[in-house]
Amino acid sequence: MILELHKNNSSKSLLAKIAGPCYNGTIETDKGYEMSEMKEYTLEIYKVDRRTKEGRRLYAKQDFEPSTDAYIKAVAESKRKLGFIVEVFSTYVTTRNAMSGKEFQERYDTPYHCSPRSESYWSN
Repeated sequence: MILELHKNNSSKSLLAKIAGPCYNGTIETDKGYEMSEMKEYTLEIYKVDRRTKEGRRLYAKQDFEPSTDAYIKAVAESKRKLGFIVEVFSTYVTTRNAMSGKEFQERYDTPYHCSPRSESYWSN
């Protein structure tokens, strides 16, 4: 698992690899560092378009490698300053299989009928 260390009240960051499933959430270390988990994010970028019913149209979907929440917020804010409408999503969500009941991960934008979490996926 890759985690990023942020020095409190500092813009510098250090990368560290930590082995094992020992991390769940944010941890304050005794040296004043705060660790935050790196996740994959997807930005949906829209342009204002009054010709459409919704008033906007999809301009691009941008997938990011595992990164911190603060970095993604900065990227989204820079796109908003250019006049775009930006929605931020965690790329993968954990859901439950309808047949076996086991949890699995899938993309956030998987259509319901194409997902093992739905009954329609399992029927003909």
